[in-house]
Amino acid sequence: MQCQTVLPGTECTFWCKSGCSYTNGSCENVVADCEGCERIVEGTIGQVCSLAPSPTHKWANGLCNFATHRKVEVKIEDLKTNPLKASKKAAAGKKK
Repeated sequence: MQCQTVLPGTECTFWCKSGCSYTNGSCENVVADCEGCERIVEGTIGQVCSLAPSPTHKWANGLCNFATHRKVEVKIEDLKTNPLKASKKAAAGKKK
């Protein structure tokens, strides 16, 4: 259904016939970690996230999964293999 309070006219999963079913009956304002995200929109209560009604809960465990301004850094370590052990493992697999 479409939101009638914070973002009038936009689709909202928390809107029902009796009004907003989210905690306290409304979305929450964005937090400092959200600064620079493309999903921030201007609502009737100020800046809110267009996807998450509670940005504080999204940032509670580290990085928000909807954040467009921050990326997860993946560390890749080069593993050193012993060529002698690798050849013995390959030979043992061929004996069957």
